[in-house]
Amino acid sequence: METKTDTEQKVLPDKGAENNKEVVIKIEHLKKSFGSNEVLSDITVDLHKGENLVVLGRSGQGKSVAIKCIVGLLYQDSGELTVFDQDVKSLNETELKELRMRVGFLFQSGALYDSMTVRENLEFPLTRVKKMDKKDELDALVNEVLEGVGLPDAIDKMPSDLSGGQKKRIGLARTLILKPEIMLYDEPTTGLDPITSREISELILQMQKKYQTSSIIITHDLECAKITGDRLVVMNDGKFIAEGTYEELENSKDELVKSFFIKK
Repeated sequence: METKTDTEQKVLPDKGAENNKEVVIKIEHLKKSFGSNEVLSDITVDLHKGENLVVLGRSGQGKSVAIKCIVGLLYQDSGELTVFDQDVKSLNETELKELRMRVGFLFQSGALYDSMTVRENLEFPLTRVKKMDKKDELDALVNEVLEGVGLPDAIDKMPSDLSGGQKKRIGLARTLILKPEIMLYDEPTTGLDPITSREISELILQMQKKYQTSSIIITHDLECAKITGDRLVVMNDGKFIAEGTYEELENSKDELVKSFFIKK
């Protein structure tokens, strides 16, 4: 008979009280393979309203694949995935577009358009997605998010004039300008120096409180996980092996879980 590993038996806690909170993303027994390569072997987790959930794991573990499934950029092979009680895999193009307007996705690069100024980058989702065309309304929203990320003077700069940390801030501003209810962060501090990484992590926390978003933060940056995470799940070999607060997991007696918290 198949039995759970020591890690699965000992570390996953009873989340009874937390399960009473509103669930905005529900993932159950999600599996995803590319040919013979099984990337997600059995993923089960909920994201609660107003929560920052950190998915911590080393590179190549399938973390980014999981969040691409959430917005329908990829589809799971089996298992259930619902966002706002909607089965993502069954949505048509119109429904998927409407869902994506409620979910912000910040890529590793920040994904700014190099040929556009900061102002034009921020206006783009407003004019393209929300069909806004009134200059005073556009100006108000652009100025609001630039103030929020601490870069009001960057409005007329080109992306090439910005540092890596500034590009991350503008990328975050462009995502937040549509007022998403859920934020998905894919390695938000990758490629940044330690000081800038801390600033971006603290900014994520500030923006969560200001905009009341529910967030999934994919990272292998321990400090980012500690600063931003209300709750953490640890991913290894395509599945979650542990769940809890940063302090609970850092002090785990399980050797595999502890190994993720050893700073290299």
